[in-house]
Amino acid sequence: MQRKKTREIKIGNAVIGNGNPILIQSMTNIPTEDTDGNVEQILALEKAGCEIIRLTVPTIEAAKSFKEIKKRVHIPCVADIHFDYKMAIAAMENGADKIRINPGNIGGRENLSKVVSVAKERNIPIRVGVNSGSLEKELVAKYKGVTAKGLVESALDKVRMIEEEGYENIVVSIKSSNVLMCVEAYELVSESCDYPLHVGITEAGTIYAGNIKSSVGLGILLHEGIGDTIRVSLTGDPLEEIKSAKTILRSLGLRNEGIEVISCPTCGRTKIDLISLANKVEEMVKDYPLNIKVAVMGCAVNGPGEAKEADIGIAGGINEGLLIKKGEIVKKLPQNELLSALKYELDHWN
Repeated sequence: MQRKKTREIKIGNAVIGNGNPILIQSMTNIPTEDTDGNVEQILALEKAGCEIIRLTVPTIEAAKSFKEIKKRVHIPCVADIHFDYKMAIAAMENGADKIRINPGNIGGRENLSKVVSVAKERNIPIRVGVNSGSLEKELVAKYKGVTAKGLVESALDKVRMIEEEGYENIVVSIKSSNVLMCVEAYELVSESCDYPLHVGITEAGTIYAGNIKSSVGLGILLHEGIGDTIRVSLTGDPLEEIKSAKTILRSLGLRNEGIEVISCPTCGRTKIDLISLANKVEEMVKDYPLNIKVAVMGCAVNGPGEAKEADIGIAGGINEGLLIKKGEIVKKLPQNELLSALKYELDHWN
């Protein structure tokens, strides 16, 4: 797929835009003032594949925590700011690699100018974030409700405010829990500016519902070439956001690292506890640095054929199982040895 051309922006040790890989972002969900807790969570997210992390900054203590957190983690740290311009300045002074603000609620043009001045001095990107839940009343009235066009007009107005301060180190995000409105807004803004776009469906919901909404919305946008960083916003453990984002990117051919597990949906021919086995395989393979496809099939009749596209697979039969490579059966073995046999093959993969 052809990705939309955007400007290149540096965020700490990461680079986005201009065709660089789409980076996965998440947000910590514990008070930023808890330095040790945040470091522990960020390191776990790093291991899972998170490449940019955002932390809320409601207090000066939270802003000061950035200095110590930055020393102990390895990915860029973004400060999430609401209303108080002083928090933005303090976060940048303590090492934030990027700030996320809504220039319209930062306390007036004079305060915005102060924030931009510090960002300019330190070459720190500003992410302009506009949310459907906080769209200005004038724009709601103009467009007779919250609409994609209203969101885009709001975002571009905020971008212009920063540009008028002589700064263009900008990332744009437009969030809505309405999937199709969000998609339309990103399509419109991508035609109107060349700043990198952070894409996501906000307030998407629980792990189940949120994954479906995010997969639909992000799938459309990414397939259209829109998006330079992504977040799958879920009500749950942030680790789930990383797993989902990686799967979405891999499904679209935008990532190829890591093992992809495919498994059949089960039917009356299934003679093995395939659901449990597939989950065990998915958990087992997550730390292997292999770019291969693993199949877990429930039927020894169709398993080899259905697993033909996989590099390696296992299939269950009556009291026995099969080890399969490239659609060819290479070994028969007892059902209870399938998982260990697969692990042995992965341990010795070359």
